[in-house]
Amino acid sequence: MPYNRRLPLLMLLDSTIVITAIFLSYLIVNPTLQHGAMPFLLVSSVTLLVSHHLFAAIYRMYRNTWEYASIGELIAIIKAITLSIMTTIVVQLIAFQTIDVRVIGITWMMHVLLIGGSRFSWRLFRERFITPNPEKERTLVVGAGAAGTMIVRQLLKNKETNLYPVAFADDDPKKLKLQIYGIDVKGKIHHIPKLVEKLKIENIIIAIPSLQKSELKRIYEECAKTKANTKIMPSVKDLIAGKISVNNFRDVQVEDLLGREPVELDMTSISKKITSKTILVTGAGGSIGSEICRQVCKFYPKKLLLLGHGENSIYTIDMELRQLYQEEIEIIPIIADIQDRTRLFEIISKYKPDVIYHAAAHKHVPLMEYNPREAVKNNIFGTKNIAEAADFFGVGCFVMVSTDKAVNPPNVMGATKRFAEMIVQNLAKESKTKFVAVRFGNVLGSRGSVIPLFKKQIEAGGPVTVTHPEMTRYFMTIPEASRLVLQAGALARGGEVFVLNMGEPVKIVDLARNLITLSGYTEEEIGIEFSGIRPGEKLFEELLNENELQKKQVFPKIFIGKADPIDKQELYQIIDTLLEQDIKTLKETLISNANRKPIVPSKPSLVLVNGGQQATQHITSAT
Repeated sequence: MPYNRRLPLLMLLDSTIVITAIFLSYLIVNPTLQHGAMPFLLVSSVTLLVSHHLFAAIYRMYRNTWEYASIGELIAIIKAITLSIMTTIVVQLIAFQTIDVRVIGITWMMHVLLIGGSRFSWRLFRERFITPNPEKERTLVVGAGAAGTMIVRQLLKNKETNLYPVAFADDDPKKLKLQIYGIDVKGKIHHIPKLVEKLKIENIIIAIPSLQKSELKRIYEECAKTKANTKIMPSVKDLIAGKISVNNFRDVQVEDLLGREPVELDMTSISKKITSKTILVTGAGGSIGSEICRQVCKFYPKKLLLLGHGENSIYTIDMELRQLYQEEIEIIPIIADIQDRTRLFEIISKYKPDVIYHAAAHKHVPLMEYNPREAVKNNIFGTKNIAEAADFFGVGCFVMVSTDKAVNPPNVMGATKRFAEMIVQNLAKESKTKFVAVRFGNVLGSRGSVIPLFKKQIEAGGPVTVTHPEMTRYFMTIPEASRLVLQAGALARGGEVFVLNMGEPVKIVDLARNLITLSGYTEEEIGIEFSGIRPGEKLFEELLNENELQKKQVFPKIFIGKADPIDKQELYQIIDTLLEQDIKTLKETLISNANRKPIVPSKPSLVLVNGGQQATQHITSAT
């Protein structure tokens, strides 16, 4: 109802209550009207009426939205009534030198009951008979804390939303069977499937912003047993920042179900490495490389060099970053192949970067089984080229992106990445540049990962293909992977292999099931088929082998492995022969040497200043 129509109605209602209350109170105390009582009642009623409207205006009683009345509105009513009664007492004392405490007390109580009751009865009537719109979707709110309460209040207030809250679910035993804004706390988390069925719930909103990832996974598993659409409220950080409102619910994503908290950064140490410095990122157009560039830009380097082989991907990240940081950062796109040694030396010589993040690599396991020479040229020789250029020109820090597949590798891709690690580790022994490697698990959403593949299969109606029911992998998000790279650069002392503690490995088939459910389907509708292990794949991955374990964390959730390399002279001798071998022998050489324990020489080995030059010639001729 418009304010200009509601105001006179409320004032008329209150006026009736005020006059009626004071006369009824007097008659209750004095059943027979005493002589001279009428002037006393008239003066008292007029004073009470005028003072009530005055204090009602001061406490904004006529401006409140009473259909959402709560404790705050009740307190305002009590204050206005109490002050109006006190004003009446003062007038009675001045005009008649007497007061009747019993009449005053009963009048105060009747005012509170009648005026308060008139307001709250409207809220009760609205909630029971008007608000429950049959067209709105019945919603269960998980979490009866401050966030859940806020969401329910917003949903009740917002007439445009299609969601209507009908119940809470919360594990706090103190809240069970209580009501919040008229909505019952019906059960605990494990009751969600029964509540959804009993109350005909269509939507579930998870409203616990401080929730641990492991707890979110447990709650989602209960929600996934139902056919209700599950969403999650925005983060408290985004709400406080004003980026989104409490009504901007989002779908639960696979990243939410990793079962562990994401990696946080030591902003100070990273800032010292990046701010106002020249940073080079290889593979800058790739999934990891582009996210590294985004994370680097948050620390405002002086220059950011985007190096990549594919012009389309470099163009895309270049345009994205220019729109955001063109005024603050000099962004330089560079099209170059890391297999081109001369070109890399020219780039490093020209721009003299302070830090290099090396993310360029061939990473697809089955594809590299069919193309082992390309894996060798890109992952081994390409790393060797950029690393030696960094050493030659005295780059401050070099961080190489590696993989958990470099541990006990049975495949070409993993073996080439282990060789790349050993090249970097050997350079760290003799160089002023701080060389380090960072091992990732599988990165959710990156190119060639299972998530985009599963999504395409689901969009096509299925089935989703999984290689083996027992296959497990460690997973991390793209931002997590990029943060780990930046943190490794800040922690680098030289020669380390950094590893993220990624919690428990995840079964690929469970990931597929979660993605099917998150997409709004059931496993029966889409289906899952097992296609068999592909060439070079393992059932499970390891982050460190038994000889590399170090239990101490150098940073929360980050470990350093004791991954000792093969001696540099021997390593380069092996590399020099790789491209001369046929494919079968090449694979055997790669895998056997990547898996062998290092041989410690009895005397210092010779440093090959131009080590691997023969291999470089092979690349030139091959390309």
